[in-house]
Amino acid sequence: MSIGKFWRPLALVAVVALVTTACGGGDGAGQVTTIATTAATQAASSPEPSDSDGAATTQASSSGSSDTSDGGSVMSGSRGLPAVDPLSVSGDIAVAGSSTVFPLAEAMAARFEDEGYSGLITIDSIGSGAGFERFCVAGESDVSNASRPIKDAEVESCQAIGRDPIEFRVGTDALAVTVSPGNTFVTDLTLAELGVLFSTATTWQDVRAEFPANPIQRFIPGTDSGTFDYFVEEVFDEDEGPILAAGNTQLSEDDNVLVQGISGDGCDPSNAATTCAVGFFGYAYYSENSDRLSVLDIEGIEPTVDSVNANTYPLARPLFMYSTASIIAEKPQVGAFLSFVQEIGEVGYFPAPESVLDSAAAELNAAL
Repeated sequence: MSIGKFWRPLALVAVVALVTTACGGGDGAGQVTTIATTAATQAASSPEPSDSDGAATTQASSSGSSDTSDGGSVMSGSRGLPAVDPLSVSGDIAVAGSSTVFPLAEAMAARFEDEGYSGLITIDSIGSGAGFERFCVAGESDVSNASRPIKDAEVESCQAIGRDPIEFRVGTDALAVTVSPGNTFVTDLTLAELGVLFSTATTWQDVRAEFPANPIQRFIPGTDSGTFDYFVEEVFDEDEGPILAAGNTQLSEDDNVLVQGISGDGCDPSNAATTCAVGFFGYAYYSENSDRLSVLDIEGIEPTVDSVNANTYPLARPLFMYSTASIIAEKPQVGAFLSFVQEIGEVGYFPAPESVLDSAAAELNAAL
């Protein structure tokens, strides 16, 4: 039997607006969020309304919720899933993996806690690859976030410790290629130009003759990142050699480090001595920092809900959470959290297809 038959692909949760939860800075080792049920934590982590265009705070989905007498709420079941009452859920949950999925997981955990969950959720932003190592090799996490599908070798590692991974689709993300607002000369690039920009080019003029000769500084996700893997696959035909050999390139598993590096580049097209930076990461991080970053069109197409749904934006990719049926059976709080994610909408990224969501709910029910 092939490896692929050992694990069951699922899809989970339509998430339809832009993440508005703030993600604090961190070092290159990644971010850690711990959600505990204390009055102080609840007050600090409660999502605040946003007036940003196209953005929405965490809200109940159309399936609705009903308030309980002690201040919590019970999420009424949808797509055949059982209703989730966070007030009745306890026990710890360990989540780790993709920095791109991190804002979604963080927002969901905060909402789960706000609704009465009495346990502890720890969310580590360490990259998809490192997340699978923790999940499949160390066996230390209950849920693995990923911005790429699990690899066959990782499935084998999981099976070696008695885990058969289940894949939960949690939405679609558009990879955003960004520059600072000071860079006024570039608004659109082709995939071929991206290949030059992130490999052999030393100045912007090397990318396109009409661009000024400002030096290029690159800020890219680390090699453990699924975002890095996806970019290499789409732009360099899976050959990571050119991008890793490029000069003036800073790698970090922390997307906030990339945002800070790009936005603070001091780019001045009229002064060729100033550096004009470029980088890429998940769209949620661009959305959170759109006041200090500019996003580029790729092949003449802007990353929007319409272009992502129509599959016309060239750099759109699915996002996942992974767990196992045995974990869900042994730790009911994990199944409750995943069901809660199914019940909540308008948290971030772009919607998953309805047919995918329906089949996901049926298989999640089987694992609960």
